[in-house]
Amino acid sequence: MRHLATPILVLFVILGLLAAPAFVSAETSSMAYDPENCLGCHGSKIRLEQFGASPHGKNGCTSCHLQSADLKRHMTGAVKLDKVNCSRCHGNEAKEFAKSVHAEQGLTCTSCHSDIHNMTAKKGDKKAVMASCLKCHPNTKNFEGSVHGKAVLKGSKDAPDCSNCHGLHSVKKVQPATTVEGRMFHVDACIKCHDDKEMMERNHVNHTSVETYLESYHGKGYRLGMLEKAAGCSDCHTAHNVLPKEDAASSVHPDNLYKSCQTCHAKATPLFAKYYSHGSHSDRENYPLLYWTFLAMSGLLVGTFAVFWIHTLLWLFRGFVENREKQRLLAEGHVHHVTEPHKQYLRFTKRHIFLHFTVIVSFLGLALTGLPLKFADQSWAKTLMSFYGGIEYAGLIHRGCAVLTFYYFLGALWMSIDFLFLRKDIKGNFLQRMFGPDSLMPNFRDVKDVIGMVKWFLFKGPKPTFERWTYWEKFDFIAVFWGMFAIGGSGLILWFPEFFGMFLPGWMMNIATIVHSDEALLATGFIFTVHFFNTHGRPEKFPMDFVIFNGQMSKEEFIEERGDQWKRYEEQGITENFVCEKPSGVVYDFLFKTFGFLAVFTGLALVVGMLFAFLK
Repeated sequence: MRHLATPILVLFVILGLLAAPAFVSAETSSMAYDPENCLGCHGSKIRLEQFGASPHGKNGCTSCHLQSADLKRHMTGAVKLDKVNCSRCHGNEAKEFAKSVHAEQGLTCTSCHSDIHNMTAKKGDKKAVMASCLKCHPNTKNFEGSVHGKAVLKGSKDAPDCSNCHGLHSVKKVQPATTVEGRMFHVDACIKCHDDKEMMERNHVNHTSVETYLESYHGKGYRLGMLEKAAGCSDCHTAHNVLPKEDAASSVHPDNLYKSCQTCHAKATPLFAKYYSHGSHSDRENYPLLYWTFLAMSGLLVGTFAVFWIHTLLWLFRGFVENREKQRLLAEGHVHHVTEPHKQYLRFTKRHIFLHFTVIVSFLGLALTGLPLKFADQSWAKTLMSFYGGIEYAGLIHRGCAVLTFYYFLGALWMSIDFLFLRKDIKGNFLQRMFGPDSLMPNFRDVKDVIGMVKWFLFKGPKPTFERWTYWEKFDFIAVFWGMFAIGGSGLILWFPEFFGMFLPGWMMNIATIVHSDEALLATGFIFTVHFFNTHGRPEKFPMDFVIFNGQMSKEEFIEERGDQWKRYEEQGITENFVCEKPSGVVYDFLFKTFGFLAVFTGLALVVGMLFAFLK
């Protein structure tokens, strides 16, 4: 075997030597030539020292012009050069560019990089980017004179050039300002930089502009992705000609601001333009009115919830204990005997029932359309707004329910006037009626009832019996009048800003927004937790007190809960005047109980959504 290996090895060496010239010939035919060879013909257009100093200088000519590798055929014209394919080296940039509006318009790499043979490195060169864009977009020439353009020319690394907003290679077509996409873009582009607190402070720019915008009505539309009827950044500041407000040519200069507002609010006045576009209720120094308004509303909200949630929790536990005591007494044979315990008596008239039904419908409608706007950053809010068809349609529903609110408020006002001055079945003058047992006006008896309930909560005394109205029912009624002043008044200002802007300064809209938002949060939170518990959730009534839907209550319930009213009626000999001759029907009860449970579950679902928003 050793004798055979040596001749075979010699044979392979000889064959290798014979084949070498062929390999060398094939290799040299596609080999990159020294650029000096090319410059012999192309030297009038390309200078060796400039090309060598360019980012492409380390490459030979054949790295881009592949067909020129066969130099003889190229020099005789037998081979034509194809267009350079930049994607061979710049793959990522080419992929981005292929999807851009520039590619759609037929532009190529050299449309921007025209000095391809003698270009200098431009990475991070904002001036070069701006200059390149302005060659084709002269209508944006005013960008150079804007705060952004001037900062670019000064060499600021933080200053935005065209690519910071539009992209560098993946430039998308800017949609018209009439589309949601177009309007969203004009906010997205600004937020990218202005939401960077460190960058803004470094350049002495207001770092709260994004936060305050997102908290405004306009910003909530952006958060929901529904900016059709709300202003974006460029609507006030313009897109390319952004100037400081001290500049007389600025769109937000005090002399020009109302004109910018008129773009959307046709009847805006200089007084209207005093609105704090970026006012913050946490900035006591610059916006004291907003600060103190927010503080007052927050105090009202926290104070109210603190008192009534404690009241609710105490009642929940004490009511649970009471139910167990009743069950024990029944098991021991102790029966609270009331003759005809299930005999029905009228507590509410049809007018009361209809008015309360209107309250439920309007309140739920306002909550379902208003809370998604307040918590615009929540996914459930976006889902609800999409269900309504957008902010515009949600606004129509909201205002329709507001009209219902004014209706039931006027109805309550008329019933109050009727009760105080017109009814013949109630004795006394209007003051005696106002503070009498059938009135919803708080009086000294309510103080006694509150003390009695607290003693009962703490196992220090018996559960009090009540007159026609309890102290918590009176609170609910008084809250309607306060609510109409707070929510209704502020809501009207926000509904008709141009009208009120004719004689009220624009910052009143900022105050109205705080009042409307916080009072609405107080109202919804109170109704869906405290009121629902007082009427339906307390152990004595769970799962529902149906009296508000059919106006009827049993004799046993009447005596147990409103014993003092029953005694008064007995003394006056009028108990039989309130006997219900015909109880409500099965279909009626079924429909309204279904409606009632839907209302309760809707309210509780909104409470869960609000709680999730606060915790998040």
